[in-house]
Amino acid sequence: MEQNQKASSTKILLHTCCAICSGYPISLLKDMGYTVVCYFYNPNIYPETEYQKRLEAEKTLCAHFGVELIVADYEPETYYEYVKGFENEPEKGLRCDKCFELRLKSAAKLAKELAIEEFTTSMVISPHKNYEKLTSIGQRIADDYGLKYFSLNFRKNDGFLKTNMISKELNLYRQNYCGCKFTLDI
Repeated sequence: MEQNQKASSTKILLHTCCAICSGYPISLLKDMGYTVVCYFYNPNIYPETEYQKRLEAEKTLCAHFGVELIVADYEPETYYEYVKGFENEPEKGLRCDKCFELRLKSAAKLAKELAIEEFTTSMVISPHKNYEKLTSIGQRIADDYGLKYFSLNFRKNDGFLKTNMISKELNLYRQNYCGCKFTLDI
């Protein structure tokens, strides 16, 4: 779907990794005509105090845009079990793929439960994440759940700059690492 096409008020579930990354995707999807439902599921974030900071920023952002926010339980034990055996993988390696898969599966499951036919993730806006890899994982999961993965590269048209401007305007918490304890140990 081209960015200038309208979604005609279709609902879309946006998995949000953090407020910094989700500002522009929320804005753009709304401009495209979507009713955005945000889903904050990030069991990878360590420590819990960091998780809470990111969640509070996401709440502020969603209130600003007037979009629904669904917050999953914080369950780091699920994340550690899911990436077991990949703890020593380098950043952007197989551990990250597993982490993406865990969060996107959860998003797809919720979308299915809510009868929302499309989902996507704000993670793709980050220049630190591989758009093609995330899109491939998202599309595979969408196929498994009988859904559509909306594969829009939010980085295009200065998306990363725009999302940073939104976060600065709202004075949102800005993290300096992806979130998992393994990146802190590097």
